[in-house]
Amino acid sequence: MSYQLVWFKRDLRWEDHAALAHAAKRGPIRCIYIVEPGLWQQADMALSHFKFIAESLIDLDAELRKQGGGLEVFTGEVVEILERLWQVQPFAGLHSHEETGNQWTYDRDRRVGRWCRDHHILWHEYPQFGVVRRLKSRNAWQSAWERHMASPPATVSPLSFWNHSIPPLPVINPPAHLQHDPPQRQRGGRNLAVKTLNDFLTHRSQRYRGGISSPLISPQACSRISTYLAYGCLSMREVVNRTRAQIAKAEGISARQKAGLRAFLSRLYWHCHFIQKLESEPEIEWRNMHRGYDGLRENDFHHQHFEALKAAQTGWPMVDACVVMLRETGWLNFRMRAMLVSVAAYPLWLHWRPVGEWLATQFLDYEPGIHWSQLQMQSGTTGINTTRVYNPIKQAMDHDPTGEFVRTWLPIMRKVPDTYLFEPWNMPQALQEQLGIRVGVEIPLPIVDLAIATKEAKSRLYGRRQLAEVRIAKQAVLEKHGSRKTMHRTRVKVALDKAQLGFDF
Repeated sequence: MSYQLVWFKRDLRWEDHAALAHAAKRGPIRCIYIVEPGLWQQADMALSHFKFIAESLIDLDAELRKQGGGLEVFTGEVVEILERLWQVQPFAGLHSHEETGNQWTYDRDRRVGRWCRDHHILWHEYPQFGVVRRLKSRNAWQSAWERHMASPPATVSPLSFWNHSIPPLPVINPPAHLQHDPPQRQRGGRNLAVKTLNDFLTHRSQRYRGGISSPLISPQACSRISTYLAYGCLSMREVVNRTRAQIAKAEGISARQKAGLRAFLSRLYWHCHFIQKLESEPEIEWRNMHRGYDGLRENDFHHQHFEALKAAQTGWPMVDACVVMLRETGWLNFRMRAMLVSVAAYPLWLHWRPVGEWLATQFLDYEPGIHWSQLQMQSGTTGINTTRVYNPIKQAMDHDPTGEFVRTWLPIMRKVPDTYLFEPWNMPQALQEQLGIRVGVEIPLPIVDLAIATKEAKSRLYGRRQLAEVRIAKQAVLEKHGSRKTMHRTRVKVALDKAQLGFDF
């Protein structure tokens, strides 16, 4: 008996799942997930990503079994697995969502496409977000996003499976080389995703405005659904529509909460806006968006600076505390992400690509389309965005005035008086001896002079920006990637439109 093959990738849900819904209309289905060794060899992959996916697969399999089937998990390269399945029992069609991933997944999908053509199999791909494949002009993007969000969800009718005796889901062991699984990270699965979204929409969104910039308040004020969107435990359309429905409520919701939800909705729009950049130009994963900035940092990489950043040893307490929080939880709020990349790009003068690979392994909610265009934007290599340089001392004073955040993640700083908390190198020697803390030993000294290094970095960037050929080429980048957004003109929403790194929501 022939069947329709549903290939799950970063779409680990059963509600509003276009591939599953459309396949089910064509006949019996078979649902598979493939653990791809080649993918997990890539520099942007981490153990936390693997385990989150494994946890999500458990939820998915349990739901499919309620409907009489189940999920089959295979290990191997996709074309090899498809060929093996085809040889045993040919299938009538392949169904999956479109994926805007890294270069490796792009190349893999091209191989899958060739295999399908060689076997005369129709591969049906469905939009995952408000991202348009083969978009000819950015002018058409906003209306396409609205149409996708306004379209009915892909309803899955009762499923008919090709085989009702699917073995239990196997234990999915990660490749031995994978590292980094934060002990306090979020756990995977659609059930937790829905619970997290419900809690935000009905309660936590009250603190969204004014809370998402604070590293202390943001873990509760932010929606915390970014990872669930990245792996498709939730669909973007379902989140947008549920948010709009909550805003439209006449009773039981305050004006402050509605304002927070409107701001959140704006960020959902920008989520897709940035993924579209990578979809339209995959090369921005490794190449400057504006080629006029080639050579700006590439040949001047300070490896010692990079190692100090990764080890939380920059000497700037706010920066080091953020690195530790990220290491322990896999998450950081948008303002602190922006600050981290700003410090890397300007005073430390690090090229965005190695920094981006490292951060990809740290962010549990790593979404390539957002990640790489935001790394470039914050590093000043898009050529179309305002340069944003964040002073880590000022950020600490603004967003952690009592030092609670720094002291939470850097225990040694609990001994340091408030006066010197964000600039401990200014502590008198006598006070250091009294406290039993040596700056330069227990507390690292800043690895560069912040003011001098930042000034030099700005000068080098602005010097490049003023070149005639760089100014001329800017228009082409703007035409391809610039926003055409005409909505959202309130003060709050305009501020959110000035996107900072990390759409953690």
